[in-house]
Amino acid sequence: MFGLFKKKPKEKQPPQLLDLNSNPINEGDHVTSLRYEMGECKVVLEGLEYFYESISTGERVSYVKMVDAITENQKVLKIVAEDQPQEK
Repeated sequence: MFGLFKKKPKEKQPPQLLDLNSNPINEGDHVTSLRYEMGECKVVLEGLEYFYESISTGERVSYVKMVDAITENQKVLKIVAEDQPQEK
């Protein structure tokens, strides 16, 4: 009516990522890449975009390139905390 009940614009959020087993992936998680021969990777968030950074080579790939066409989940497997190597 007089602009008293305007909708507030929502802040943009980074996308919610799921691995092939439908486990949620968050920033800082360690995953095993099933594409690009990257091996074990760390999930890095820059702005509103996730990247997978290879621990062995340092190569970075955007989450967009890791989408599985059938399930629309990521082509990675999350490494459970008990399987992760200890960081010093």
